[in-house]
Amino acid sequence: MKFNKTIGKTILLLGSAFLLVACGNEESAGSQSGTDDIAERYELDASTPAWELDTKEEVTELTWYVNADWWNDTWGEDTVTKKMEEDLNIKINFIKGDDTNLNMMFSSEDVADIVTIFDSNSQVAKEANTWAYALNELAETYDPHWNEVAAEDTLNWFKLEDGNTYGYPNYSNTAADYESGMIPSNTNFLIRKDVYEALGEPEFGSPEEFIATMEMINEEFPELVPFGFNALGDGVGSLGDVFQDFLGVDLVDADGNFKNRNLDEEYLVWLRTLRAVHEDGNISDDSFADDGTAFEEKLKSGQYATIMASGTAQMSGFLQSWMAANPGSEYIAIDGPQHSEGNTPKLNQSGITGWMINYISKDAEDPAKAMQIFTYLQSEYGGILTNFGVEGETFAYDEEGNIELLPEVQDVKDNDAERYKVDYRLSEFIFFGHDKYQAMASNSLQTPALVQPREWGEGLLYPHFILENIDPSPGTQEARNLSAINTNWNTTLVSLIRAGSDEAFDSVLADYELFLENTGWDAIVEIRNENIIENKEKLGLE
Repeated sequence: MKFNKTIGKTILLLGSAFLLVACGNEESAGSQSGTDDIAERYELDASTPAWELDTKEEVTELTWYVNADWWNDTWGEDTVTKKMEEDLNIKINFIKGDDTNLNMMFSSEDVADIVTIFDSNSQVAKEANTWAYALNELAETYDPHWNEVAAEDTLNWFKLEDGNTYGYPNYSNTAADYESGMIPSNTNFLIRKDVYEALGEPEFGSPEEFIATMEMINEEFPELVPFGFNALGDGVGSLGDVFQDFLGVDLVDADGNFKNRNLDEEYLVWLRTLRAVHEDGNISDDSFADDGTAFEEKLKSGQYATIMASGTAQMSGFLQSWMAANPGSEYIAIDGPQHSEGNTPKLNQSGITGWMINYISKDAEDPAKAMQIFTYLQSEYGGILTNFGVEGETFAYDEEGNIELLPEVQDVKDNDAERYKVDYRLSEFIFFGHDKYQAMASNSLQTPALVQPREWGEGLLYPHFILENIDPSPGTQEARNLSAINTNWNTTLVSLIRAGSDEAFDSVLADYELFLENTGWDAIVEIRNENIIENKEKLGLE
């Protein structure tokens, strides 16, 4: 699952805080005060989650810091957290904040029992061994069932140099998840169904077909924008790596080293194609300036004939709004542009790094109970609860074993979003969320506008794990150079498409290549190659 918030940047003042935490918290997982009575509370059993075995009668109160000031910090007022409180015999006091609050917490030497951050490359994450418990040690001491529900590949991915894993993320997809068919694709080439049928279901696969069909659209549907794409914002929207993935451009070169896909020959052929389409007047200059709101307005009013779409799940409301009001004109997914050598699309989804990363601090008063929470939420039982609620109270299973909301709950969802959030909190308590639960929902829970696009994308997901977290460390000269290069590419891409001729295209491209050469590109590639090797080792690919 992908989000557009960028949270949890590197904390600059944590050096002394980590020293304080490290010096004051040298105990192992089994030596924390208040948990030396575990043998009296329950006997370890790998086949049963410890929360089902724990006989502790006293309610355990824990603090949970979330490094996001937008987090809903209520507890015990909705279906999800009420059930958690009942099952786990806990109460959670959420503390929310930003990087400044996070830094202050560490400086105070009073770290919350559980800590959730959003940046796996931050110093907080890299030095987790100084302030957090190793989850593998906690599992061995308090809840071996954790190893039955946690993904081994994800645990390996988050190992630090000492061989221990301290944090565990949500929305972490492994290769097995990609192969399972339970993870929906989120990238599509969309076309309005009425346009597609009126033109005789034309082909878009080759540059020549693409250019010709865009001209046909302009002639037959002059009121429409022939070709749209995600708002560029500060990036390249869906015309950069998303388009490269759609074409099936290789992730690395023939030797397994980093590949600058922006200079891939096939991709450049298609950028030249877009240049020709723009020259014909079939890409609107407004599209380069449109922000997200403008793009969404055009989407929900059906103004685009075709769209290179990234994040169709995030567009679901707009796609559904258009579909409901204009049956027969809904957006459908088709093959669209294709690689000349027949490469299959390599569509990306949430990677193995995930998003929110959860830790149990060495200040936790009852790390056993904290570990039980992790196992609970990571399990299928917890996943169904946080996504669908409680069977018989909020959902039921249909004849095919799929989950559907009870009619009264569905009615609230459709007609009273605020009450749905307050009373049920479904699909919001996402600390250990995973996209696979979408596949458990019946068709009644599926957004109709997404059904066909997701069916089109079945079997086309391709892990991009080896490219995750390969950039230079923040604060280094190489990181500053990479930032400048990325900014330059954002403007270069637009200039390439808007170039007035092939010669002008070549000139813009040459300027980009020269900028790479003069901005320390070789050193960046060297760092990326080193990190790709490390990633392959983590993934067992070496």
